[in-house]
Amino acid sequence: MREDPIVAEIRRYRMEHAAKYGHDLKRIHETLKEYESKSGREVVYRKPRLLLPRTGSQ
Repeated sequence: MREDPIVAEIRRYRMEHAAKYGHDLKRIHETLKEYESKSGREVVYRKPRLLLPRTGSQ
């Protein structure tokens, strides 16, 4: 299976971004929340959707 160059680029960016913050999820989260608050854009939070069990003969 060949590697998709777009997926490879995204993975590389993700690793660089995580390394920038020492792979510390708390620091990454705090930085993203700060960026979000400074962006001036409306942030929408949605409730999780309830998944109902399947019924029928599928």
